[in-house]
This record gives sequence, structure tokens and C-alpha cells, in this order.
Amino acid sequence: MSVMEIPETLAAGRAAQELRLKRGEFELATQMGHVRTVGGALSGRRRVARGEVERLRRAAGFPGALRERVRTVGTAEGAELMDISLGRFTRLARAGYLVPVRFYLNRYRAVVWLYLAEELRAFASSEPGLLTGRLPRTRTRTEPRNRTARVGAGSCAGARAEAALDAEAAEAAGERTAGEEDCRPRNWRGRRIGLLLHESDDRWERAAIVGSVLDPVQLAELVPDPYERACLNRFRPDLAPGRPASEAGREVMGRLLTADDPDEISWHRSSLTALLADARRDRQAPRPSGTAPALAHTPESASATEPAPPAGPVRATGPAGTCEPVPYGGRHGRPLLTRLRGRRVRGREAAVPLGGSADR
Repeated sequence: MSVMEIPETLAAGRAAQELRLKRGEFELATQMGHVRTVGGALSGRRRVARGEVERLRRAAGFPGALRERVRTVGTAEGAELMDISLGRFTRLARAGYLVPVRFYLNRYRAVVWLYLAEELRAFASSEPGLLTGRLPRTRTRTEPRNRTARVGAGSCAGARAEAALDAEAAEAAGERTAGEEDCRPRNWRGRRIGLLLHESDDRWERAAIVGSVLDPVQLAELVPDPYERACLNRFRPDLAPGRPASEAGREVMGRLLTADDPDEISWHRSSLTALLADARRDRQAPRPSGTAPALAHTPESASATEPAPPAGPVRATGPAGTCEPVPYGGRHGRPLLTRLRGRRVRGREAAVPLGGSADR
């Protein structure tokens, strides 16, 4: 009897070690498709086939060529790489011509954006007209909103220190026009979602990826069924690993992870509606037997299933909440809230004499 041969796979840490990549470099390499993985995309337990590791190790220029493909740079190094000023680089990024691939918060809770060095070199060679001459303008906001790429609740002294120490200080040097739209948060969210969707084949996971950038109110409006929301929360991806220790840092992070532009929100709502329809056809969300799903009556459900591309300044291609508890009472199959209400009513009936009334 022949036994099916199962290819050997390596854990992410072991694969990164053999490919001579740091943890962040390996994660970015898998997200960009430079290193093919197998297994669950959102479970955090990706594995790499031994053959894939050997293929990459035999490639020309290993390991330097692979590490260069995932090398990220900040504003200062990026401007030097493209041979332009800090102000011009920031203006191009704010206008949506340069799309960040990562970000982090510095000690002053200012957002520091990171870009792929390979993409910056490609942009400089393909768009030389944007490196000199008049700077491009971004879209102007029509109404004030919270700025996602500014320091959160820091003091004026902290903001000045951030301007002195961070490369993002180019914005404070007179290169920015008041009221202009900053496309970096929106473009980063779109790019992150696209990379996650590329990794996942599960339809409920794909719906959870798109829904992760909508605030809880929007999500509850589109998904009124609590069991479906619980399913989405279970598959909800971690868009930005790590959480700041301070409350102000978490607030800044939360704004970055939540869609805030009207047409961006509309795009994600339409996408989620279409993905939910596919997920429901594939399988129903786990629920007690005999519980009927709640149907959503939203404008998106009456529109076409394929959403139109978002309008706005994007030129390149809520904070993560806690898991919502499923209202399920256990093996009896009765909703927990119904059982608790029944106990409360029986307790009142036993405490009230015949002919009397209970105080409310």
C-alpha cells in the first residue's frame, strides 16, 4: 500500500532563520508574496514548505537580494534614496503617490511611516517629473475631522520635540497647506487589507478582514445578527501587531486602524456586503439549532454585489475590538438572556403574595 508523501514544512521562526531574515522582514516577505506559505493566513501559524526555503536559498544574490526586496525606510532615508527634499517626499506621500507599507508610533506618539525602498527607487525612475518643479496638491478636506497622522494627546513641548527628532517634521516646515487631505492612513489601510485578502481563501475570514476597518456602529448596522458578528470577530485580523502602552497611544492607533473618509467607508461597506453574501452561501455562522439568522436591510444590500472603485485621492494600487460574546446559554440551546429573564420573573412571583404587586 502506497503512502501519500506529505511535504515537510517549517514553522515561521525556523523558516525566517534559514532564510536569514529578521522577524519583521519575514512577515513582510510573506505578506508581499516573496515567501509562499501554507496554512491559515489569520491564525498566526503560517508554515513554509521546505522546497520553498530551498528555492529561495538557491536564488541568485541570497540572502542580500531577498532582504533588499523587503527593506523599509522612513521619510529621511526615503528622501535621500530618491534624491529629493524631506518636504517634497512628505508632500508626495500625503498626496498618495507614495504608499506606506508599515508604521509605528515614536515616543512622542507621532506616526512614523515606513516605505519599501524598492518601490521608492522604482517611482523615482518612472516619475522623474514629480521629483522637481511644482509640488502636487492633495485633496482639500470639506469638513474638519480628526487627523490620523498627528500626535494624539501630547503637549506642545512634546509636539515640538517630535518635530525636531522625527523625519515627519518636514510637514511642520511650511511644506503643508492647511486643510489638505493626508492619504497615507487611508492608503496604508487599503494596502494592508489587500495583502490580507491575498493570503486568505476562507470567505468568512475575507469578510472579517474588510470589516476590521469599520467602527462597531457601522459593523452592527451591516451585520445585525450577533452570531455572525461573533464569527467576524473571531476571524478579525490584527492589522497592526502590538499595542501602545499609553491610552493616548492607543487612541492614535485606533484612529489609524479605522476608516474615516466617507468614500472609503462607503467602499468598505459595499465590499463587506458582497463578501458576507458569499460567506453565507458558503456556510452559515455557528449558532444554536433553531435560531434563525437576522437579515440586514441596508442600502448596500439593494445595490450591485460588486462595489465600484473608490473615488478620491488614492493614487496607488476601530481599533481592533474585543470578541463579542455569543448569546448562547450552553448545552440547553436556549439564549442566555432569555434564561436569566425567566429566573428573574420566577423569583418575583415567589416573593410577591397572592393579590399583591411587586415594586419596580
